[in-house]
Amino acid sequence: MTEKQWAPYESPSKPRPAPSPKYMNPDNIPLELNNLFPPGEIERIARETGFIKRRRVLEPVSFFWSIVLGFGTFLQRTLAGLRRTYNEEFHKRLVQSSWHERFTPAMVAFLKSCVLFGLQRTAGGTACPLKEKLQRFQDILIQDNTIIRLHEALAKRWPATRSRVIAAGIKVALLVSVVANGPATVAIHAERTADIKTIRIGRWVRDRLLLFDLGYYKFQLFARIKENGGFFISRLKGNSDPTLLRSLTVHRGQAVDLSGKQWKDVKPRLERKVLDAETELTFSRRPYAGRRSNDTMALRLVAIYDDDEGDYHVYLTNIPPDVLSAEDIAALYRVRWEIELVFKELKSRYALDMVKTKKPTIVLGLVWTAILTLIVSRRLHNLMLRSVPRELAPRYPPLLWSTVFMENGNRLLDAMMRQLGYEQKIEGDFVKLAWIYEGNALDPHVNRRRLREVYSA
Repeated sequence: MTEKQWAPYESPSKPRPAPSPKYMNPDNIPLELNNLFPPGEIERIARETGFIKRRRVLEPVSFFWSIVLGFGTFLQRTLAGLRRTYNEEFHKRLVQSSWHERFTPAMVAFLKSCVLFGLQRTAGGTACPLKEKLQRFQDILIQDNTIIRLHEALAKRWPATRSRVIAAGIKVALLVSVVANGPATVAIHAERTADIKTIRIGRWVRDRLLLFDLGYYKFQLFARIKENGGFFISRLKGNSDPTLLRSLTVHRGQAVDLSGKQWKDVKPRLERKVLDAETELTFSRRPYAGRRSNDTMALRLVAIYDDDEGDYHVYLTNIPPDVLSAEDIAALYRVRWEIELVFKELKSRYALDMVKTKKPTIVLGLVWTAILTLIVSRRLHNLMLRSVPRELAPRYPPLLWSTVFMENGNRLLDAMMRQLGYEQKIEGDFVKLAWIYEGNALDPHVNRRRLREVYSA
């Protein structure tokens, strides 16, 4: 056998063509970001909050994008590293003392105001239109909180709850819009603030569906939602024992008489896997003129038997049975997992769980920075969902998208720097980004069942 002869490597005579996306228009990336946070609006907010007094010392637009795409995507993990990134990207020579002086209450006010501005710009978006059976609702909203553990030196200001050692923490309350694919409201509270106090019900809930966990289980809250024209789904608390009035479904054969029975008395006698019944709850109204009155409220109780757990999952709702079936109620409640994915995205992708400083202003500033990074990321995710064919959109899940967005934060920062005129523009900056987003954020598992299939059209 003769030894195989290998020809010497020759580079191709023609360079390979630059990759280009199939669906996403690269020009829409800077357009989306500039529409979300116009440079003029960033400067206006900086002046109104007192963050910037002399523009020549620190430019608010360059500071905004360097901290949102620098710290928020793990490009830098320290303030010193962030200062170096700012100086390198925007050709500045800001010294360390001057940089640290910028992290003041005015900076916190600036970042918080930018969050509120960004939420206003994203309100009413329809990145994930609802299925036909859910179009009775204007939106599906999920409320929950997450705890951010802080340095123990801040324990006096923000003491932790139920901790045997000295610890500090704050609570970030989020209301997530399913239709807009992102946060609708954000607030920061002390960790010891009860969950129920992190949401206020008003006319804004009309024709909207709210999903809660047991931290918001309070009949007064349910009554206010109902009275304001909204809808809700909540799990039934384990120690609750509501009175059943009647069955809302007709069964063949002999059925258990529900009239006037307590749920815990009926449950052991159930043979069917689905119970859909009307129930009556008694609760106390808020004190008025020094007096507290009792009231009753009729709701719908849905119980679905889980074979794996060998028990019923029980829900309370005011959605009529002719709008959604019992099975639909149980499936829709699982959508509440969306907000857990948002919290995971904030902590593992955008540094919300990396706040280790002892300074309160820096703590608050970095929390608002993580929220801003989430808003920017979801804006581009929505652009991707609008760009690809509708049948392909479910294969761009938010968590995979956030990974790709984070890994390419430096590319996006460089591209935005050039787009803002800080360096000569390089042709293909956003083309390469669009190609990366489109290819790497696509879930390769074609037949995988996805959470969004429950509600998204």
